[in-house]
Amino acid sequence: MTHYALLIDGQLQTAEHLDEVLDPATEQVVGYAARASEAQVDAAVEAAQRAFAAWAADPQARRHALALAAAILRENSQQIAELISLEQGRPVRFTLGEVAGAAATFDHYASFETPPAEVLRDDEQRLVRIERRPLGVVAAITPWNVPIILLVLKLAPALHAGNTLVAKPSEHTPLSTLLLGHLLKDVFPAGVLNIVAGDGAIGERLSRHPQVRHITFTGSVATGKNLYAGAADDLKRLTLELGGNDAALVLADADIPAIAESLFWGAFWNSGQVCFAIKRLYVHQSLFEPLVAALVARAEKTRLGSGLDPDTELGPLTNRQQLERVKALVADARAHGAVVHTGGTQPDGPGYFFAPTIVSGIAAGVALVDEEQFGPVLPVIAFDDVEDAIRQANASPFGLGASVWTRDVARGEAIARRLDAGLAWVNQHLDVHPGAPKGGYKWSGLGYEGGLRGYDAFSDLQVINIARR
Repeated sequence: MTHYALLIDGQLQTAEHLDEVLDPATEQVVGYAARASEAQVDAAVEAAQRAFAAWAADPQARRHALALAAAILRENSQQIAELISLEQGRPVRFTLGEVAGAAATFDHYASFETPPAEVLRDDEQRLVRIERRPLGVVAAITPWNVPIILLVLKLAPALHAGNTLVAKPSEHTPLSTLLLGHLLKDVFPAGVLNIVAGDGAIGERLSRHPQVRHITFTGSVATGKNLYAGAADDLKRLTLELGGNDAALVLADADIPAIAESLFWGAFWNSGQVCFAIKRLYVHQSLFEPLVAALVARAEKTRLGSGLDPDTELGPLTNRQQLERVKALVADARAHGAVVHTGGTQPDGPGYFFAPTIVSGIAAGVALVDEEQFGPVLPVIAFDDVEDAIRQANASPFGLGASVWTRDVARGEAIARRLDAGLAWVNQHLDVHPGAPKGGYKWSGLGYEGGLRGYDAFSDLQVINIARR
C-alpha cells in the first residue's frame, strides 16, 4: 500500500504517524498519508518564510514555474484523476475534468499580467502611486469535495503574486494533494510550495503560526468562524469560502422538459457535495407535479457506483460522517411529514452510497430546508406568489448562489438581482466564469476567489508618495 509523504522545504518527508485513507465506494484502504507533527508544520512555515524574498523578487521565475506546473499536471492527469476518484468517490471522467481545470488555472496565471501600478498624481511637484506588494507566507486549507482544483485556485494566484505557500488538505482526501506535492517538488524553489497533512489540529497550528500572513480556506461555516476568531490575535488576512444553501426558483412559464436535466445536475453533481449546488428548489404550484415527476424519473435511472466504473454517474458520499448526516436529515424530514418521492435509502452493500432523493411536503423550520445537506437530497417546495418565493430564498443565513428558471430572461435577471447571493444565475446553475470573482454573502464567506478581486487578496497595497524638489 502506497505511503504519501509531506513536502517541506523542497524535500519529501515521512512522519511518525500515518493516516489510512479509505475508498468511499468500497471502504477499503487505498493509501496512507503522513500526518505532520507540530514541528513539521513549523518547519514548513519557516521554509516558506526563508524562500519568500527571492521568490517575490523574480516574477519571470514565477511565470515559468506556473507554466511548468500546468504541463506536469497534464502529463500525469490520469494518475491524479484516478487517485481523486479513489479517495473522494467522483467518477473519473469528472475528476479528469478537475485536473484539466487545475492545469488551465496554472496556465492562466502563468500568462496573467499583474495590474499596473495606479498613478494618482504625476506632475512637477509630486508623484503618488499605488503598488501591490506580496503578503508573505500564505496558508491554504482545502476541503474534501473537489480537492485539487480548490487548492490550485488558491495556490496559483498566491504564488503568481509573489507569496510562498503552505497547503493543508482535508484529512478525508489528502492523497491527491500529497501526490501533487511529489509531482511539483522540483518545479518550485525549495520552500515556495509546502504541503502538510493531518487533522484539524494541524490546520489550527498552521493558521495560528505568527509567520503566516494570510489564510485562504474553503470549508464549513463552523471551521471558518474558528479561523476568523483565531486570526484576530495576529490580525491575519482571511479569505473564507464557506457553505451555501442555494435556492433555485422555477417560475410559472418555465419549460420543464428543457430544464429538468439541468436542475437535476445542478443539485446532484458530485452527489450534492458542492458548496453552490442547488439545495432548495422552489417551484410555481402550476409546475410542481410535472417537475417533481421529471426529477424522480431522472433520479431513478441514475447509475450509482465506484468512480472507477465508466458507467457510474454518481459516486458515494466521501466519508461516513457525511453519509450519517444526510441519513439523519432525511429521517428528520420524514418525522416532520415529508413525502419522499424516490430514494431516501442507503443501498445494500459496502460504501457510503445514498440514493438520489426527491422530497416534498416540508418548508422552512425543517433542518433539510434550513441547513446545508451537502448530499444527494433535494427538497422541492411549491409557491403561488413569486414575491413569497424570493422572501423564502433570502430567509437564510447563507448567501452563496441562487438561480432563476424562466422563458422570460429579462424577468429572470430582474429577480436574480434581488436574491441574496454572490453568484446569481438565470437558466443555469453551477457555471463559474473563469475571470469572475467567487464569493458569498452573509455566512457563505468573506472575500473573493478568482478574478481581479480574488487576486488582490494576495497582495497588500502600498502608496508611494514622492515629493519632487
